Amino acid sequence: MHERSSVGELATSLRAELNRYSPGGKLPSSRALVERYRVSPVTVTRALAQLAAEGLVVTRPGAGAYRAEPRERTAVAGDTSWQEVTLSADAATELVPRSVDASGVLATLSAPPAGVVEFNGGYLHPSLQPERAMAAALARAGRRPGAWGRPPTDGLPELRAWFAREIGGTVTAADVIVTAGGQPAIATALRALAPPGTPVLVESPTYPGMLAVARAAGLRPVPVPADPDGVRPELLEAAFRATGARVFVCQPLFQNPTGAVLDAERRRAVVRIARAAGAFVVEDDFARLLVHEDAGPLPVPLAAEDPDGVVVHIRSLTKPTSPSLRVGALAARGPVLERLRAIQVVDSFFVPRPLQEAALELVGSPAWGRHLRSVSRELRELRAAMAGALARHLPELALPHIPVGGYQLWLRLPDTLPEAALVAGALRAGVAVAAGRPYFSAEPPAGHVRLSFAGVAGPAEIAEGVRRLRTAVDELTD
Repeated sequence: MHERSSVGELATSLRAELNRYSPGGKLPSSRALVERYRVSPVTVTRALAQLAAEGLVVTRPGAGAYRAEPRERTAVAGDTSWQEVTLSADAATELVPRSVDASGVLATLSAPPAGVVEFNGGYLHPSLQPERAMAAALARAGRRPGAWGRPPTDGLPELRAWFAREIGGTVTAADVIVTAGGQPAIATALRALAPPGTPVLVESPTYPGMLAVARAAGLRPVPVPADPDGVRPELLEAAFRATGARVFVCQPLFQNPTGAVLDAERRRAVVRIARAAGAFVVEDDFARLLVHEDAGPLPVPLAAEDPDGVVVHIRSLTKPTSPSLRVGALAARGPVLERLRAIQVVDSFFVPRPLQEAALELVGSPAWGRHLRSVSRELRELRAAMAGALARHLPELALPHIPVGGYQLWLRLPDTLPEAALVAGALRAGVAVAAGRPYFSAEPPAGHVRLSFAGVAGPAEIAEGVRRLRTAVDELTD
């Protein structure tokens, strides 16, 4: 069982028992709770902390936990109806309304209820995360001289140099800005490169978080269709010509959600077409460290072969480690770097130094290489398990491409199977899947679902999740 599930279940049990104790009454000791519920001491500590945060118990170090005194709450009924007028009035004056739809992002960030198989996640399962290595790195980082001081606004020089080496080519530390993960880097890049009200070209389908950022900035995402070899250059060229856009956002390696890799000829064409249009290419290289063991040599980043500053490169340590290690980088050349730097400083000042120091400790340790090899091996096995289970039990769901990197499979639904109904039915059957609709900036050509295999405990859980999905499909097609 996941640790978070155990914590939630224990908190629920303790919450139901609180009426047995009078206000101020002492709850059983942590040791007694461990023995009664057969959970770890960490689970007991976290469950009690959750109840304390809800104001239901009070914990006293060295003494134990006590039922809190009841608090009188006076509900104050307010009137927020005025906001409807204000917000709609703002939208009426904007060329492109800055709507914020986070549904596609929340689908991958929100943990499903206990007992539900998580095929909609966007991060590694805790068993795949380098928790011990990260804890050791954080402990060492905290003891570094000046670790809690103010870092350079662009990031620690050593960390910038590490990112530059990872990107390769002639990229140097001077071209790199450390960011708080990939999502803020995307937001910074779009704000720097495209003024509100203008179009931005995107792959179709593409990452919902990027679409949400673009729309929140008042930009108009324009889809450019892609296939298993990546975005189609002839359509990209036509889109630049038709829209006058000055930005194209892409994920050339293990694209989310399709898993496509931009082939060599198209890589050269994308940069050439953008350069001819006087446009930038924002390269989101989020999955490079999620390569599977059976993949061949990877193409270098677009930025590594771009001497003219066409490509703005984004890289992050979050996906291959933990959702809480939010350290990433922006790399660019030319005058645009100053604009990126200014927006980064205005938005967040800098990434906390202890987190940067911990990232440096982690990637410089022997455990880093071992972790990446382990993740590469495990992701290959999980991908094979999911693809095999789908082929055996759900052959009617089309799987046009099996990637050799990333963490997801992209399935096309038959026309007779409604997407929204399947997503809802799957959840009732005990498996959470991601709907395909949020991945399209315009009307989708068909129904899709995205299934993640990185957030599950292993092949057995994948088999059970596919079995539940089969149940949901049968209920809709009977």
